[in-house]
Amino acid sequence: MKLKQILYKFLFPLIGLGALIWFLIRVIPKPSRATYPCMRVAYPVASGFVIYLLGLAASAFAMGKVKEHWKNSRYWAMAGFLTIALVAGFLTFQADKPAAYANTFSVNTANVANAPIGVAKGILPGRVVWVHNPDAVKQNCKINSWYLPANITQTKVDQMLSSALHSVTGQTTDSAAWVAIFKYHNNTRGKGAVNYVKGEKIFIKTNATSAYQYNSSDLSTVSNVSETSVAPVLTVLRQLVNVVGVAQSDIYIGDPMKHIYKHLYDVWHGEFPNVHYLDYSYSTLGREKVVRSSTAWIYYSDKGTVLQTHQMNSGTTGDPVFSDSLYTIFETADYILNIPQLKGHQRAGITMFAKNHFGSHTREDASHLHLGLVSPYGTDQSLLRTDYGMYRVQVDLMTHKLLSGKNLLYIMDALWATDWELDNPLKWQMAPFNNTYMSSLFVSFDPVAIESVGYDFLRSEFPNVNTKDASVQMPAVDDYLHQAADSTNWPAGIKYDPNNTGVHVYSLGVHEHWNNATDMKYTRNLGTGNGIELINAPAVPTGVMASKNTMLSTFKLYENYPNPFNPSTTIAYSLPEKSSVVVAIYDIQGRQIKSYTFSAQSAGDQRVVWNGTNDWGNPISSGVYVYRVRASSLGDGKTIDRSAKMLLLK
Repeated sequence: MKLKQILYKFLFPLIGLGALIWFLIRVIPKPSRATYPCMRVAYPVASGFVIYLLGLAASAFAMGKVKEHWKNSRYWAMAGFLTIALVAGFLTFQADKPAAYANTFSVNTANVANAPIGVAKGILPGRVVWVHNPDAVKQNCKINSWYLPANITQTKVDQMLSSALHSVTGQTTDSAAWVAIFKYHNNTRGKGAVNYVKGEKIFIKTNATSAYQYNSSDLSTVSNVSETSVAPVLTVLRQLVNVVGVAQSDIYIGDPMKHIYKHLYDVWHGEFPNVHYLDYSYSTLGREKVVRSSTAWIYYSDKGTVLQTHQMNSGTTGDPVFSDSLYTIFETADYILNIPQLKGHQRAGITMFAKNHFGSHTREDASHLHLGLVSPYGTDQSLLRTDYGMYRVQVDLMTHKLLSGKNLLYIMDALWATDWELDNPLKWQMAPFNNTYMSSLFVSFDPVAIESVGYDFLRSEFPNVNTKDASVQMPAVDDYLHQAADSTNWPAGIKYDPNNTGVHVYSLGVHEHWNNATDMKYTRNLGTGNGIELINAPAVPTGVMASKNTMLSTFKLYENYPNPFNPSTTIAYSLPEKSSVVVAIYDIQGRQIKSYTFSAQSAGDQRVVWNGTNDWGNPISSGVYVYRVRASSLGDGKTIDRSAKMLLLK
């Protein structure tokens, strides 16, 4: 018998008692903790100890009866109790076997529904806003040219982000939403609840893994790689410049380890020529070469015990990795907007905001970080790190004061989401996509919650464990989210401190899995807990975006009156020219409940009186509703689409 097994056998009563006390202390006040990975480790030891005690007691009791019946010559009774004693002794012997720990987890075992861990973040804590509009991308585009700007309807994406900004802040205009965003973020950083100040710099971090070629017009390499697409960045630029009032010269864009493709640069630069477009190694064709910092460092919390250099293939070994230098843009920028693409990943299982910072250090590649992931060698699975409670490099990236501490808002591009990083965008089969591209945006203040929601979508859409989309189904893919949410899930001997200050952040946000892929409900949606709230916001704008379109610049949508109202309210608007008009009313979940259609309305003030009933004439309940006016000019066909919120109180 191995030495550690002998030691375990002798120490089992103490280990078992400790595990039982720990399990009871943690789970009795909050039963949902029973789903935590640390509790899943303690449970088999604690339950084994209980079986051990019961078996020991039963064996002792039965042996006492054996002696009693032997003395009284009751041999059949004696034989029965002897059998009981032997069985109980066998159970006692088996109970002190070493427990099988986290490596017994199989695919999706840890994905327990509606058991939140961690502390929710945000103006509306734990809120993740999802906006889906299938018309935002061309569903019939040629897959080998999906990335081209012609395959995206930019105005739709503008509307989607506007709607998301309102929902994530609880505001009713774009400008008010941005004020709330800056005040919340600055307050969390200890700067006070202050708004954006002119002259402050903003860095938009993109995901450009495949951009090895400088200003390439040959885009064959990008056609089968899903990365940050053109539209989300452009709509963020429009918001920052036209709504917030940020000077173009105070905005920087790029993925420091890579280049910017020509099709992206041409669109962004065409509308915003004075923005700084960053490049890994060139300072021509309108690009600026990134500068390596001599002071910005990230210190990995494994202290050289996990991460190594030269880990591109299994079997290779290298030197321990303790830290990385960053680029000066992370120091000089006052705010960061990290905009990744939602997708699976062969090494990490999933890749979103945390994994996108694999391109933020100054080495030539990120191979030295792979050993901090679940499958360091990708398709070569000779080394798998699929136990819960192992060192995860993503947690360091999520905790670092520059990489994530400056992140203003989490905006995720899911227009062309896919199963793994080197695949074409795929049409999604689950509802509500129903064989269309995902065509979505996700927005949140909570870095853990938004990645948890992204993981739920990916694992539900790509369940096949026998093909390359199996990446998202690997065990422990969400281990880094467990650890980022709650420090009790940190590995033994690891305290995440990438800033090397001795100060630890014990919860970066809230982690939870939805109830099912049909309802997509989290505990805040269900009213049963303080976890995630997933809001499916309407795919319509709730604020004014700048445009040269005369129809847009002269159309007016007034606040409904009265507001709040009961039983009726007036929705008023002003048309610049004769138009066809649709006035629609939605509940806060984005479901249309009432509509009015006018084939031709004259220029000037118009109004609709809504009496608080749905299309079937039934009264609706109290709550917040969105009214949307869509007007199409009968002259040139130009369209304006605006909306606002109102409150029905009964």
